[in-house]
Amino acid sequence: MRTTASDHVDVLIVGAGLSGIGAACHLQRRCPDRSYALLEGREAIGGTWDLFRYPGVRSDSDMHTLGYSFRPWTDDRVIADGPSIRRYIADTAEDHGVMDHVRLGHRVTRADWSSEDARWTVTADHDGETVTMTASFLLWCSGYYRYDQGYEPDFAGRDRFRGTIVHPQHWPQDLGYAGKRVAVIGSGATAITLVPAMAETAAHVAMVQRSPTYLVSLPGEDPLATRLRRRLPAMAAYQAVRWKNVGMQALSYRLCRRFPRASAAIIRKAVARQVPAGTDVDRHFRPRYDPWDQRLCVCPDGDFFRALRDGTASVHTDAIESFTETGLRLAGGEEIEADIVVTATGLNLLALGGTEVSVDGRELNLPERLTYKGLMLDGVPNAAMVIGYTNASWTLKCDLTCEYVCRILNHMRDHGQEIAVPVAEPGTVSPAPLLDLQSGYVQRSLDEFPRQGSEPPWKLRQNYPRDILTLRTKPLQDGVLRFAPAGQLPGAASAAVTAPAPAVPAAA
Repeated sequence: MRTTASDHVDVLIVGAGLSGIGAACHLQRRCPDRSYALLEGREAIGGTWDLFRYPGVRSDSDMHTLGYSFRPWTDDRVIADGPSIRRYIADTAEDHGVMDHVRLGHRVTRADWSSEDARWTVTADHDGETVTMTASFLLWCSGYYRYDQGYEPDFAGRDRFRGTIVHPQHWPQDLGYAGKRVAVIGSGATAITLVPAMAETAAHVAMVQRSPTYLVSLPGEDPLATRLRRRLPAMAAYQAVRWKNVGMQALSYRLCRRFPRASAAIIRKAVARQVPAGTDVDRHFRPRYDPWDQRLCVCPDGDFFRALRDGTASVHTDAIESFTETGLRLAGGEEIEADIVVTATGLNLLALGGTEVSVDGRELNLPERLTYKGLMLDGVPNAAMVIGYTNASWTLKCDLTCEYVCRILNHMRDHGQEIAVPVAEPGTVSPAPLLDLQSGYVQRSLDEFPRQGSEPPWKLRQNYPRDILTLRTKPLQDGVLRFAPAGQLPGAASAAVTAPAPAVPAAA
């Protein structure tokens, strides 16, 4: 394995998906004097929206809030398909000249911080070679799930099945399913997307779920957005609809959390109006948890329910006993015949894209660290990560995180400082799991992630308006985020990175 010579940038962005491209654009607009590069492990930009190519892949958030704050979404479809989102990201990168800074096929494996030099040394794998770079600031825009491996339960009898088994994260582009019988295992957003898309040409699609999830039908197009685009400049129309949708999302979430039984009843009533007559609504569409314990699944224009009414799709709620030669056998004895089985069984999470990190020679143990304002880690200098909202669009928090990083960079430039690090004073806060969702993919991996704290600024808020006030207007120097010249870490941060932090109990 050969090692190439290193080079230096002011800001190194890890990942060139929706978040990474947005981060680069924010840097160019707010910190035009800073050099930067993006390292992308795959051979194309777009992240999630380039990786996932299964039938019907689309957003589960409206594009007025999933889109960038600085670039209007102008398509009529607001619940957009994957190719449209991929084009939106690519057009943004081209229009802002970001592609000149992207290095494809560079998978970051390690990052080492030196306080003496006030810089990161980042190691990446590129075509079997080890590439090193240095950077004054490191920004992870790599999401929080594994790109190379989806979650696959160990189903009994899987090897006996004579048909084709495919996971949506690794969809073969030559898979023909027209006229075939398809079984989709799962009940999350991916399954709810796949079923109506495949039902258009498949002989039949059976969705097999262990337990139901909450399904909400929303219009695929927004009439208000269409009217406003005819009367207002593109950005003005975009921002008006964006704030309308932010308000509706926040109101819906708060009502669901404050009045879960009433909210569940309203959702159930809406579902009952859309499913075929005689459907056992409580068996197939009444979850065992409250709304927003897990994300709600969106059905644009009720496409999932339409497939059920047309008879091209069906829902089966039961545990899977085993695969058979010709399909699936359920615990209750029902046999599901299938030529193709799609295991829409979820994701595997991965913090910081799997990067190994050290600070001044000490290996970083992520579960021992608290998140500062949901974007930095205590005792880890000159580094931030993008973690989107669980109850709203990912990009809303991405935009705010990138703006805050730019504030930090400009503050350090204006005050002659080279290090910025949040400091968690011992005994001041109690740790808690980073994410509050009860989804299986979250619960399986939470003990590998940093924690949030019990009090601000360590508490991870899922509240966009409050985060606007905190990240755009509150002073940077809050007594927690501290600045220093090269060669030293301020305050308690020095102790935090030179001795193991107290162990944090794993999430239940």
